Amino acid sequence: MDGTPTDLGDKLPPSRAERHPEKAHRPDNPIRRKPDWIRVRAPNSPEYAETKRLMRQYGLATVCEEAACPNIGECWKQKHATFMIMGDTCTRACAFCNVATGKPGALNPHEPANIAEAVGKLGLGHVVVTSVDRDDLDDGGAGHFAAVIEALHQQAPTTTVEVLTPDFLRKAGAIETVVAARPDVFNHNLETVPRLYPTIRPGARYFTSLRLLSKVKEIDPSMFTKSGLMVGLGETREEILQVMDDLRAADVDFLTVGQYLQPTPKHAAIDRFWTPAEFEELATLARAKGFLMVSASPLTRSSYHAGDDFARLRAARAAQSR
Repeated sequence: MDGTPTDLGDKLPPSRAERHPEKAHRPDNPIRRKPDWIRVRAPNSPEYAETKRLMRQYGLATVCEEAACPNIGECWKQKHATFMIMGDTCTRACAFCNVATGKPGALNPHEPANIAEAVGKLGLGHVVVTSVDRDDLDDGGAGHFAAVIEALHQQAPTTTVEVLTPDFLRKAGAIETVVAARPDVFNHNLETVPRLYPTIRPGARYFTSLRLLSKVKEIDPSMFTKSGLMVGLGETREEILQVMDDLRAADVDFLTVGQYLQPTPKHAAIDRFWTPAEFEELATLARAKGFLMVSASPLTRSSYHAGDDFARLRAARAAQSR
């Protein structure tokens, strides 16, 4: 990584202050200084600039930018980006998320082809596609997900595809639509423990999310499934271990665990910073519970090192079947 140390995500630029109108009247939660193990460097590599140019050229959004990911400099230097489809405005208002909320616009029919072309330009061997929540659409955007996956299969047949979907709450047939398009990995993040859902993820339901992951396996037992958690929101170690057990009961293959970082004073406060040693312990416990793949560290995010991790995931399944 190049550049100088910075606290990415500490503040929103003033011009983006209206990203979260639903949070405007909430009292401020002071942003805690990050420990040394979470320091990252400001993105300024030529590869970062070129990746950003490509995103603008094709009119594409990335979760890397919209969610203020701390790994953006490292990932974009390697020309790895996580595409965020169906616009940059979410119909939900989660207390942890930096993606703008409000009324989304119409879907762009050219987006699937544009993403496939950008993937070709970047030369990606593995691509992650996520989205905002689109509760305004009859299918929650499942058909658009399928169109993107199909465009990638057609135009970049050697590229493996990972999707990170919303929960498709009350959207009949949505999960089946996405699975039928044959992504290589189906990811849906639980994000936090069930006790914290009413305040951290109020528009979602813990068991709906858990059921989604279980249903993917019921439809296609060979499809890799994945889920992620944040820590530092007030959860206990015992609650995290129970979520791991719930995910294993749903036959989830891959678990990611990372530190929550507060985007603005209007977002949920950080309860505490988990140490690298605690993340190592969580990873050890998760592997003992039977996950094929575990990534747990302060800066772990759902799509961080996703390509390398997918290769390890396939290798782990192959080794298990011998």
